Amino acid sequence: MEKILIVDDSLVQAVRLKEILEDEYDVTVAQTAKEGLCCASTDNYSLILLDVVMPGMDGFTLLKKLQEEIITRSIPVILITSLSDVQNEYQGLVLGAVDYIAKPFNPLIVKARVNTHIKLYNYRRQVEYQSKTDQLTGIANRRQYEYYSSVRWSEAIRLQMPFSICMFDIDNFKVYNDTFGHPAGDKVITAVARTVSDALQRSTDFVARYGGEEFVACLLGDSSDKAFAYMKKIRKSIEELCIPHEPSVSEWVTVSVGGVTVVPKAKYSYDFYLKTADTMLYDAKKHGRNMVVWADENMKQLWENSTHM
Repeated sequence: MEKILIVDDSLVQAVRLKEILEDEYDVTVAQTAKEGLCCASTDNYSLILLDVVMPGMDGFTLLKKLQEEIITRSIPVILITSLSDVQNEYQGLVLGAVDYIAKPFNPLIVKARVNTHIKLYNYRRQVEYQSKTDQLTGIANRRQYEYYSSVRWSEAIRLQMPFSICMFDIDNFKVYNDTFGHPAGDKVITAVARTVSDALQRSTDFVARYGGEEFVACLLGDSSDKAFAYMKKIRKSIEELCIPHEPSVSEWVTVSVGGVTVVPKAKYSYDFYLKTADTMLYDAKKHGRNMVVWADENMKQLWENSTHM
């Protein structure tokens, strides 16, 4: 059930709105702007109904704060007020409100406008999701990776935390495609993506399809030793899917992995370390494939041995 937040200092009016909407929606009431801001920041709402005239922080100020916060700026806000003059309506729309309902409100009008804006919100979220998602695998696409890596890299600089960049490549994938066909190749790409995604379950872990049979992952907070061990387990889990390969090149489908861990500074270039991860991947493929090669914080290489133990 979609969640709606009502922010109104008048309990009578808030309860009335809730009664109009609660047969279709999960409705929460906040009676102060501060409480409303807290609720909006800690739960997933599809719409906020906001009274303009409130003591202390008024609705216009709260709306501005909601628009400034990344976590709440995408939530549509309908202003509800007795201030029906054009200037106030204009101010609300300029600040980011999606609609304006004047008191006393008509229940049918409230329902109709709420339904419309929740449908628009869900449609926009679906479009945004599709624009950030690789259609074959369901994981993030390169566009989303570029946004995510930039944000996390900045966080790592600010917090002085280790940041790891990792590149995966499916070994001998062209041979696999030529032997088993592109539909089978697509299934392999999807299986690898799912395996890596399932393994990276922390909120700061991220994996995306970089292109073709190549993937990129970012880890925040892990030392090089921990990230290296983490990737060895993932590499092994992909081999243990036991997807048959062309026998002349390999018994099973495998991946080569290259990565780097750095505690970044403002003067450091993200692209340099991405290239370093790609160089580690090249070394893994050059020296036998189905292995992990890593560069630690001192740019010393860590090698998974040839028996993958």
